[in-house]
Amino acid sequence: MPTQTADQECRDCGYAPELKRTLGSFQVFAISFAFISVAVGIFGTYDDVLRDAGPVGIWLWVVVAVGQTLVALVIAQFAARIPLSGSSYQWASRLANPKIGWVFGWLTFCYLALGVVTVDNAMASSALMPLFGMQPDEDTARMITLVVVLVQAVLVVFSTRLVGLITSGAVGLELLIVVVLAIGLFVAVAVTGNGSIGNLTSRGITEGAPNYFAIGGGLMAAMIMGLATLVGFDSAANMAEEAKDPFRSVPRAIVGSVVAAAVLGMVFLIALTIAIKDIPRISASDTPVAAILRDQLGPVMEHLLLVAIAFAFFGAGMVTLATCSRMVFAMSRDARFPAYRLMRRVNPRTQTPIPATIMIVAVGVVLMATLPGGALLELLTVGTVISAVLYGGIIVLYLAVRKHLGHQEDAFDLGRFEVPVAIGALVWSAVVLFVIVSPPEAVTSILLAIGLLLLGGLYFGYLWFFHREVLDTEPGEADVFSH
Repeated sequence: MPTQTADQECRDCGYAPELKRTLGSFQVFAISFAFISVAVGIFGTYDDVLRDAGPVGIWLWVVVAVGQTLVALVIAQFAARIPLSGSSYQWASRLANPKIGWVFGWLTFCYLALGVVTVDNAMASSALMPLFGMQPDEDTARMITLVVVLVQAVLVVFSTRLVGLITSGAVGLELLIVVVLAIGLFVAVAVTGNGSIGNLTSRGITEGAPNYFAIGGGLMAAMIMGLATLVGFDSAANMAEEAKDPFRSVPRAIVGSVVAAAVLGMVFLIALTIAIKDIPRISASDTPVAAILRDQLGPVMEHLLLVAIAFAFFGAGMVTLATCSRMVFAMSRDARFPAYRLMRRVNPRTQTPIPATIMIVAVGVVLMATLPGGALLELLTVGTVISAVLYGGIIVLYLAVRKHLGHQEDAFDLGRFEVPVAIGALVWSAVVLFVIVSPPEAVTSILLAIGLLLLGGLYFGYLWFFHREVLDTEPGEADVFSH
Protein backbone atom coordinates (compact mmCIF):
# COMPACT_ATOMS: atom_id res chain seq x y z
CA MET A 1 0.00 0.00 0.00
CA PRO A 2 2.72 2.62 0.83
CA THR A 3 4.42 1.84 -2.50
CA GLN A 4 1.16 2.17 -4.42
CA THR A 5 0.40 5.46 -2.67
CA ALA A 6 3.86 6.79 -3.49
CA ASP A 7 3.57 5.72 -7.12
CA GLN A 8 0.18 7.42 -7.35
CA GLU A 9 1.68 10.59 -5.86
CA CYS A 10 4.32 10.43 -8.58
CA ARG A 11 1.62 10.16 -11.26
CA ASP A 12 -0.39 12.97 -9.67
CA CYS A 13 2.71 15.14 -9.99
CA GLY A 14 2.84 14.38 -13.71
CA TYR A 15 5.48 11.64 -13.86
CA ALA A 16 5.29 7.98 -14.78
CA PRO A 17 7.10 5.90 -12.10
CA GLU A 18 10.20 4.86 -14.07
CA LEU A 19 12.62 4.20 -11.22
CA LYS A 20 12.44 0.96 -9.28
CA ARG A 21 11.36 1.11 -5.62
CA THR A 22 13.86 -1.21 -3.94
CA LEU A 23 15.06 0.79 -0.93
CA GLY A 24 13.73 -0.23 2.50
CA SER A 25 13.77 1.95 5.61
CA PHE A 26 17.29 1.04 6.74
CA GLN A 27 18.67 1.42 3.22
CA VAL A 28 17.14 4.89 2.95
CA PHE A 29 18.68 5.77 6.33
CA ALA A 30 21.99 4.30 5.15
CA ILE A 31 22.00 6.59 2.11
CA SER A 32 21.86 9.71 4.26
CA PHE A 33 24.22 8.32 6.90
CA ALA A 34 26.73 7.17 4.27
CA PHE A 35 26.69 10.63 2.70
CA ILE A 36 27.42 12.19 6.10
CA SER A 37 29.94 9.46 7.00
CA VAL A 38 31.24 10.34 10.45
CA ALA A 39 34.44 8.34 10.07
CA VAL A 40 35.22 9.90 6.69
CA GLY A 41 34.54 13.46 7.88
CA ILE A 42 36.57 13.18 11.07
CA PHE A 43 39.38 11.30 9.37
CA GLY A 44 39.65 14.01 6.73
CA THR A 45 39.38 17.15 8.90
CA TYR A 46 40.67 16.29 12.40
CA ASP A 47 44.13 17.54 11.40
CA ASP A 48 42.66 20.97 10.53
CA VAL A 49 41.06 21.21 13.97
CA LEU A 50 44.31 20.37 15.77
CA ARG A 51 46.29 22.91 13.74
CA ASP A 52 43.75 25.73 13.80
CA ALA A 53 42.19 25.45 17.28
CA GLY A 54 43.94 22.66 19.13
CA PRO A 55 42.19 19.64 20.71
CA VAL A 56 39.63 21.87 22.48
CA GLY A 57 38.21 22.72 19.06
CA ILE A 58 36.33 19.40 18.97
CA TRP A 59 33.60 20.88 21.20
CA LEU A 60 32.42 23.05 18.32
CA TRP A 61 31.07 19.78 16.89
CA VAL A 62 28.21 20.03 19.42
CA VAL A 63 27.28 23.53 18.22
CA VAL A 64 27.27 22.44 14.58
CA ALA A 65 25.28 19.30 15.40
CA VAL A 66 22.47 21.28 17.03
CA GLY A 67 22.31 23.74 14.14
CA GLN A 68 22.36 21.07 11.43
CA THR A 69 19.63 19.11 13.23
CA LEU A 70 17.38 22.17 13.01
CA VAL A 71 18.05 22.34 9.28
CA ALA A 72 17.33 18.62 8.91
CA LEU A 73 13.97 19.01 10.67
CA VAL A 74 12.89 21.68 8.18
CA ILE A 75 14.02 19.64 5.18
CA ALA A 76 12.16 16.61 6.53
CA GLN A 77 8.93 18.63 6.42
CA PHE A 78 9.29 19.03 2.66
CA ALA A 79 10.41 15.43 2.12
CA ALA A 80 7.29 14.12 3.86
CA ARG A 81 4.99 16.00 1.46
CA ILE A 82 6.72 15.96 -1.94
CA PRO A 83 8.64 12.64 -2.20
CA LEU A 84 10.13 13.12 -5.67
CA SER A 85 13.60 12.80 -7.17
CA GLY A 86 15.04 16.27 -7.40
CA SER A 87 14.17 17.18 -3.79
CA SER A 88 14.77 20.94 -3.43
CA TYR A 89 14.28 21.49 -7.17
CA GLN A 90 10.82 19.94 -6.96
CA TRP A 91 9.88 21.68 -3.73
CA ALA A 92 10.76 25.16 -4.97
CA SER A 93 9.31 24.59 -8.46
CA ARG A 94 5.93 23.49 -7.13
CA LEU A 95 5.60 25.72 -4.09
CA ALA A 96 7.23 28.93 -5.37
CA ASN A 97 7.74 28.94 -9.15
CA PRO A 98 9.77 26.97 -11.73
CA LYS A 99 12.41 29.69 -12.06
CA ILE A 100 13.28 29.56 -8.37
CA GLY A 101 13.12 25.79 -8.57
CA TRP A 102 15.71 25.84 -11.34
CA VAL A 103 18.10 27.81 -9.13
CA PHE A 104 17.65 25.31 -6.29
CA GLY A 105 18.25 22.45 -8.71
CA TRP A 106 21.43 23.96 -10.10
CA LEU A 107 22.81 24.66 -6.61
CA THR A 108 22.11 21.07 -5.59
CA PHE A 109 23.70 19.70 -8.76
CA CYS A 110 26.86 21.76 -8.20
CA TYR A 111 27.09 20.73 -4.56
CA LEU A 112 26.64 17.03 -5.32
CA ALA A 113 28.91 16.98 -8.38
CA LEU A 114 31.67 18.59 -6.33
CA GLY A 115 30.92 16.17 -3.50
CA VAL A 116 31.61 13.11 -5.62
CA VAL A 117 35.18 14.10 -6.46
CA THR A 118 35.75 15.61 -2.99
CA VAL A 119 35.00 12.31 -1.26
CA ASP A 120 36.88 10.19 -3.78
CA ASN A 121 39.92 12.48 -3.81
CA ALA A 122 39.99 12.31 0.00
CA MET A 123 39.71 8.53 -0.24
CA ALA A 124 42.70 8.41 -2.58
CA SER A 125 44.99 10.73 -0.63
CA SER A 126 43.96 9.91 2.96
CA ALA A 127 43.15 6.20 2.85
CA LEU A 128 44.25 4.30 -0.25
CA MET A 129 47.71 5.83 -0.72
CA PRO A 130 48.73 5.46 2.96
CA LEU A 131 47.26 1.94 3.00
CA PHE A 132 49.48 0.84 0.12
CA GLY A 133 52.52 2.75 1.34
CA MET A 134 52.45 5.33 -1.46
CA GLN A 135 54.10 8.70 -0.95
CA PRO A 136 51.81 11.78 -1.03
CA ASP A 137 51.46 12.97 -4.62
CA GLU A 138 48.69 15.21 -5.97
CA ASP A 139 48.78 13.81 -9.52
CA THR A 140 48.61 10.21 -8.32
CA ALA A 141 45.70 11.06 -6.03
CA ARG A 142 43.82 12.62 -8.95
CA MET A 143 44.30 9.54 -11.14
CA ILE A 144 43.11 7.22 -8.37
CA THR A 145 40.12 9.53 -7.86
CA LEU A 146 39.02 9.12 -11.47
CA VAL A 147 39.37 5.34 -11.34
CA VAL A 148 37.25 5.19 -8.18
CA VAL A 149 34.57 7.45 -9.70
CA LEU A 150 34.39 5.21 -12.76
CA VAL A 151 33.95 2.06 -10.64
CA GLN A 152 31.23 3.74 -8.59
CA ALA A 153 29.42 4.83 -11.76
CA VAL A 154 29.37 1.25 -13.06
CA LEU A 155 27.79 0.05 -9.81
CA VAL A 156 25.27 2.93 -9.73
CA VAL A 157 24.01 2.28 -13.27
CA PHE A 158 23.92 -1.47 -12.74
CA SER A 159 21.37 -1.53 -9.89
CA THR A 160 19.84 0.78 -7.30
CA ARG A 161 19.35 -2.28 -5.09
CA LEU A 162 23.09 -2.99 -5.31
CA VAL A 163 23.81 0.62 -4.31
CA GLY A 164 21.52 0.17 -1.32
CA LEU A 165 23.19 -3.09 -0.28
CA ILE A 166 26.73 -1.72 -0.59
CA THR A 167 25.75 1.45 1.24
CA SER A 168 24.09 -0.52 4.03
CA GLY A 169 27.21 -2.67 4.36
CA ALA A 170 29.44 0.42 4.46
CA VAL A 171 27.27 2.02 7.13
CA GLY A 172 27.13 -1.15 9.22
CA LEU A 173 30.91 -1.49 9.06
CA GLU A 174 31.40 2.18 9.85
CA LEU A 175 29.13 2.02 12.90
CA LEU A 176 30.95 -1.08 14.14
CA ILE A 177 34.42 0.34 13.53
CA VAL A 178 33.73 3.70 15.18
CA VAL A 179 32.14 2.10 18.26
CA VAL A 180 34.88 -0.54 18.60
CA LEU A 181 37.66 2.02 18.12
CA ALA A 182 36.15 4.43 20.64
CA ILE A 183 35.87 1.67 23.24
CA GLY A 184 39.37 0.42 22.38
CA LEU A 185 40.88 3.88 22.83
CA PHE A 186 39.14 4.44 26.17
CA VAL A 187 40.38 1.05 27.43
CA ALA A 188 43.92 1.60 26.13
CA VAL A 189 44.24 4.97 27.87
CA ALA A 190 42.78 3.59 31.09
CA VAL A 191 45.18 0.61 31.12
CA THR A 192 48.40 2.26 29.95
CA GLY A 193 47.89 5.79 31.19
CA ASN A 194 49.20 7.07 27.85
CA GLY A 195 46.86 9.95 27.14
CA SER A 196 45.11 12.61 29.15
CA ILE A 197 41.62 13.85 29.80
CA GLY A 198 43.21 17.28 30.00
CA ASN A 199 43.58 17.17 26.21
CA LEU A 200 39.88 17.98 25.97
CA THR A 201 40.55 21.55 27.14
CA SER A 202 43.99 22.03 25.57
CA ARG A 203 44.73 24.55 22.82
CA GLY A 204 47.71 22.43 21.81
CA ILE A 205 50.09 24.03 19.34
CA THR A 206 47.79 27.08 19.04
CA GLU A 207 48.50 28.18 22.62
CA GLY A 208 49.37 31.88 22.48
CA ALA A 209 48.50 32.18 18.79
CA PRO A 210 47.28 35.69 17.81
CA ASN A 211 43.68 36.20 16.67
CA TYR A 212 42.66 32.81 18.07
CA PHE A 213 39.25 34.13 19.14
CA ALA A 214 38.91 36.67 16.32
CA ILE A 215 36.45 36.49 13.43
CA GLY A 216 37.97 34.08 10.96
CA GLY A 217 40.50 33.03 13.60
CA GLY A 218 41.66 29.60 14.69
CA LEU A 219 38.75 28.68 16.96
CA MET A 220 36.12 29.62 14.40
CA ALA A 221 38.01 27.71 11.70
CA ALA A 222 37.61 24.52 13.73
CA MET A 223 33.92 24.48 12.83
CA ILE A 224 34.91 23.17 9.40
CA MET A 225 34.98 19.61 10.75
CA GLY A 226 31.30 19.62 11.70
CA LEU A 227 30.23 21.76 8.74
CA ALA A 228 32.01 19.53 6.23
CA THR A 229 30.77 16.32 7.87
CA LEU A 230 27.19 16.87 9.06
CA VAL A 231 25.83 17.67 5.59
CA GLY A 232 24.14 15.71 2.84
CA PHE A 233 21.50 14.26 5.15
CA ASP A 234 18.95 15.37 2.54
CA SER A 235 20.38 12.88 0.02
CA ALA A 236 17.65 10.41 0.97
CA ALA A 237 15.10 12.87 -0.44
CA ASN A 238 16.79 12.68 -3.83
CA MET A 239 16.20 8.91 -3.86
CA ALA A 240 12.54 9.21 -2.79
CA GLU A 241 11.16 7.68 -5.99
CA GLU A 242 13.18 4.54 -5.24
CA ALA A 243 12.08 4.24 -1.58
CA LYS A 244 9.25 1.88 -0.66
CA ASP A 245 7.51 4.17 1.81
CA PRO A 246 8.97 7.63 1.18
CA PHE A 247 6.38 9.59 3.19
CA ARG A 248 7.78 8.11 6.40
CA SER A 249 11.14 6.50 5.61
CA VAL A 250 12.72 9.54 3.91
CA PRO A 251 12.04 12.20 6.60
CA ARG A 252 13.00 9.75 9.34
CA ALA A 253 16.24 9.00 7.52
CA ILE A 254 17.03 12.70 7.15
CA VAL A 255 16.61 13.51 10.84
CA GLY A 256 17.80 10.18 12.19
CA SER A 257 21.02 10.18 10.20
CA VAL A 258 22.19 13.61 11.36
CA VAL A 259 21.31 12.88 15.01
CA ALA A 260 23.02 9.46 14.94
CA ALA A 261 26.08 10.91 13.21
CA ALA A 262 26.28 13.78 15.69
CA VAL A 263 26.21 11.53 18.78
CA LEU A 264 28.53 8.88 17.35
CA GLY A 265 30.95 11.50 16.07
CA MET A 266 31.19 13.27 19.42
CA VAL A 267 31.98 10.05 21.27
CA PHE A 268 34.64 9.17 18.71
CA LEU A 269 36.19 12.66 18.91
CA ILE A 270 36.39 12.52 22.70
CA ALA A 271 38.06 9.10 22.55
CA LEU A 272 40.57 10.26 19.93
CA THR A 273 41.43 13.44 21.78
CA ILE A 274 41.94 11.81 25.18
CA ALA A 275 44.16 9.21 23.50
CA ILE A 276 46.68 11.74 22.13
CA LYS A 277 50.11 11.05 23.68
CA ASP A 278 52.07 13.87 22.09
CA ILE A 279 49.93 16.80 20.90
CA PRO A 280 52.63 18.60 18.82
CA ARG A 281 53.63 15.41 17.00
CA ILE A 282 50.06 14.34 16.29
CA SER A 283 49.14 17.87 15.21
CA ALA A 284 51.94 17.78 12.64
CA SER A 285 50.68 14.52 11.11
CA ASP A 286 48.72 14.53 7.84
CA THR A 287 46.65 11.61 9.18
CA PRO A 288 46.39 12.21 12.95
CA VAL A 289 43.55 9.71 13.45
CA ALA A 290 45.67 6.90 12.05
CA ALA A 291 48.68 8.08 14.08
CA ILE A 292 46.67 8.02 17.33
CA LEU A 293 45.43 4.51 16.62
CA ARG A 294 48.95 3.34 15.78
CA ASP A 295 50.25 4.76 19.07
CA GLN A 296 47.51 3.27 21.22
CA LEU A 297 46.44 0.08 19.42
CA GLY A 298 49.36 -0.83 17.15
CA PRO A 299 50.04 -0.83 13.38
CA VAL A 300 47.65 -3.71 12.67
CA MET A 301 44.70 -1.71 13.97
CA GLU A 302 45.87 1.28 11.94
CA HIS A 303 45.75 -0.78 8.74
CA LEU A 304 42.36 -2.22 9.62
CA LEU A 305 41.12 1.33 10.13
CA LEU A 306 42.42 2.41 6.73
CA VAL A 307 40.62 -0.52 5.08
CA ALA A 308 37.37 0.34 6.86
CA ILE A 309 37.77 4.04 6.12
CA ALA A 310 38.38 3.30 2.44
CA PHE A 311 35.16 1.26 2.32
CA ALA A 312 33.27 4.07 4.08
CA PHE A 313 34.72 6.60 1.63
CA PHE A 314 33.67 4.41 -1.28
CA GLY A 315 30.10 4.12 0.01
CA ALA A 316 29.86 7.87 0.60
CA GLY A 317 31.15 8.67 -2.88
CA MET A 318 28.81 6.18 -4.51
CA VAL A 319 25.77 7.59 -2.70
CA THR A 320 26.76 11.11 -3.69
CA LEU A 321 27.10 10.08 -7.32
CA ALA A 322 23.74 8.30 -7.29
CA THR A 323 21.89 11.24 -5.74
CA CYS A 324 23.56 13.69 -8.13
CA SER A 325 22.46 11.63 -11.13
CA ARG A 326 18.87 11.69 -9.81
CA MET A 327 18.97 15.48 -9.63
CA VAL A 328 20.16 15.63 -13.24
CA PHE A 329 17.43 13.17 -14.24
CA ALA A 330 14.74 15.12 -12.37
CA MET A 331 15.62 18.42 -14.03
CA SER A 332 16.05 16.79 -17.44
CA ARG A 333 12.59 15.21 -17.53
CA ASP A 334 11.27 18.78 -17.21
CA ALA A 335 13.61 19.91 -20.04
CA ARG A 336 15.61 22.15 -17.69
CA PHE A 337 19.09 20.66 -17.85
CA PRO A 338 21.67 20.78 -20.69
CA ALA A 339 21.27 17.83 -23.11
CA TYR A 340 18.01 17.01 -21.31
CA ARG A 341 16.76 14.58 -23.98
CA LEU A 342 19.73 12.33 -23.27
CA MET A 343 19.98 12.95 -19.52
CA ARG A 344 16.35 11.97 -18.83
CA ARG A 345 16.68 8.50 -20.33
CA VAL A 346 16.15 5.58 -17.98
CA ASN A 347 17.47 2.18 -19.04
CA PRO A 348 14.49 -0.21 -19.16
CA ARG A 349 16.56 -3.15 -17.90
CA THR A 350 18.39 -1.56 -14.97
CA GLN A 351 15.75 1.15 -14.36
CA THR A 352 18.52 3.66 -13.68
CA PRO A 353 19.40 6.95 -15.47
CA ILE A 354 22.62 5.83 -17.17
CA PRO A 355 23.46 8.97 -19.24
CA ALA A 356 22.98 11.22 -16.18
CA THR A 357 25.34 9.01 -14.21
CA ILE A 358 28.01 8.98 -16.92
CA MET A 359 27.81 12.77 -17.09
CA ILE A 360 28.88 13.00 -13.42
CA VAL A 361 32.00 11.00 -14.29
CA ALA A 362 32.75 13.50 -17.06
CA VAL A 363 32.42 16.36 -14.57
CA GLY A 364 34.90 14.59 -12.30
CA VAL A 365 37.40 14.30 -15.15
CA VAL A 366 37.13 18.02 -15.88
CA LEU A 367 37.55 18.99 -12.22
CA MET A 368 40.55 16.75 -11.66
CA ALA A 369 42.18 18.00 -14.88
CA THR A 370 41.66 21.72 -14.30
CA LEU A 371 41.63 22.48 -10.56
CA PRO A 372 44.89 24.12 -9.48
CA GLY A 373 46.91 23.27 -6.37
CA GLY A 374 45.42 21.23 -3.54
CA ALA A 375 42.20 20.01 -5.13
CA LEU A 376 40.75 18.48 -1.98
CA LEU A 377 40.82 21.63 0.15
CA GLU A 378 39.32 23.79 -2.62
CA LEU A 379 36.55 21.29 -3.36
CA LEU A 380 35.72 20.93 0.33
CA THR A 381 35.40 24.66 0.89
CA VAL A 382 33.47 25.38 -2.32
CA GLY A 383 31.02 22.58 -1.54
CA THR A 384 30.52 23.88 1.99
CA VAL A 385 29.77 27.39 0.70
CA ILE A 386 27.21 26.10 -1.79
CA SER A 387 25.56 23.80 0.76
CA ALA A 388 25.19 26.70 3.22
CA VAL A 389 23.50 28.84 0.57
CA LEU A 390 21.27 25.95 -0.50
CA TYR A 391 20.14 25.03 3.00
CA GLY A 392 19.46 28.68 3.81
CA GLY A 393 17.37 28.98 0.65
CA ILE A 394 15.34 25.87 1.52
CA ILE A 395 14.55 27.29 4.95
CA VAL A 396 13.47 30.66 3.51
CA LEU A 397 11.26 28.76 1.07
CA TYR A 398 9.70 26.80 3.91
CA LEU A 399 8.88 29.92 5.91
CA ALA A 400 7.34 31.47 2.80
CA VAL A 401 5.14 28.53 1.74
CA ARG A 402 4.53 26.51 4.91
CA LYS A 403 0.86 27.53 5.08
CA HIS A 404 0.29 26.06 1.63
CA LEU A 405 1.82 22.68 2.38
CA GLY A 406 -0.55 19.75 2.41
CA HIS A 407 -0.56 17.11 5.13
CA GLN A 408 -0.02 13.46 4.30
CA GLU A 409 -1.58 11.07 6.83
CA ASP A 410 1.01 9.54 9.18
CA ALA A 411 3.76 11.64 7.57
CA PHE A 412 6.47 13.48 9.51
CA ASP A 413 5.21 16.79 10.97
CA LEU A 414 6.70 19.27 13.44
CA GLY A 415 3.29 20.58 14.43
CA ARG A 416 3.36 23.72 16.57
CA PHE A 417 7.17 23.65 16.72
CA GLU A 418 7.59 24.27 12.99
CA VAL A 419 8.03 28.06 13.15
CA PRO A 420 10.54 28.18 16.06
CA VAL A 421 12.54 25.37 14.47
CA ALA A 422 12.54 27.04 11.05
CA ILE A 423 13.59 30.43 12.47
CA GLY A 424 16.36 28.77 14.48
CA ALA A 425 17.53 26.93 11.35
CA LEU A 426 17.55 30.17 9.36
CA VAL A 427 19.65 31.98 11.96
CA TRP A 428 22.02 29.03 12.05
CA SER A 429 22.37 29.03 8.24
CA ALA A 430 23.36 32.70 8.33
CA VAL A 431 25.97 31.91 10.98
CA VAL A 432 27.36 29.05 8.89
CA LEU A 433 27.72 31.20 5.79
CA PHE A 434 29.46 33.90 7.83
CA VAL A 435 31.88 31.39 9.35
CA ILE A 436 32.76 29.94 5.94
CA VAL A 437 33.40 33.21 4.10
CA SER A 438 35.20 35.01 6.95
CA PRO A 439 38.73 33.57 6.63
CA PRO A 440 40.88 35.48 4.09
CA GLU A 441 41.96 32.20 2.47
CA ALA A 442 38.32 31.48 1.55
CA VAL A 443 38.45 34.06 -1.27
CA THR A 444 39.55 31.52 -3.91
CA SER A 445 36.81 29.09 -2.95
CA ILE A 446 34.19 31.84 -2.99
CA LEU A 447 35.29 32.86 -6.48
CA LEU A 448 35.05 29.25 -7.65
CA ALA A 449 31.55 28.98 -6.20
CA ILE A 450 30.53 32.20 -7.94
CA GLY A 451 31.99 30.84 -11.18
CA LEU A 452 29.84 27.72 -10.96
CA LEU A 453 26.74 29.83 -10.32
CA LEU A 454 27.57 32.08 -13.29
CA LEU A 455 27.99 29.01 -15.48
CA GLY A 456 24.50 27.93 -14.50
CA GLY A 457 23.32 31.50 -15.05
CA LEU A 458 24.42 31.29 -18.69
CA TYR A 459 22.20 28.27 -19.29
CA PHE A 460 19.37 29.90 -17.37
CA GLY A 461 19.74 32.94 -19.63
CA TYR A 462 19.60 30.69 -22.68
CA LEU A 463 16.33 29.19 -21.48
CA TRP A 464 14.97 32.62 -20.56
CA PHE A 465 15.57 34.16 -23.98
CA PHE A 466 15.08 31.21 -26.32
CA HIS A 467 12.84 28.71 -24.49
CA ARG A 468 10.96 30.81 -21.98
CA GLU A 469 8.07 28.36 -21.99
CA VAL A 470 10.26 25.82 -20.15
CA LEU A 471 10.66 28.15 -17.19
CA ASP A 472 6.95 28.99 -17.22
CA THR A 473 5.75 25.38 -17.27
CA GLU A 474 4.96 23.55 -14.04
CA PRO A 475 7.16 20.48 -13.48
CA GLY A 476 5.53 17.26 -14.58
CA GLU A 477 3.49 18.82 -17.35
CA ALA A 478 3.83 17.75 -20.98
CA ASP A 479 7.29 18.18 -22.47
CA VAL A 480 7.11 21.53 -24.26
CA PHE A 481 9.92 20.45 -26.56
CA SER A 482 8.28 17.19 -27.63
CA HIS A 483 7.73 18.60 -31.07
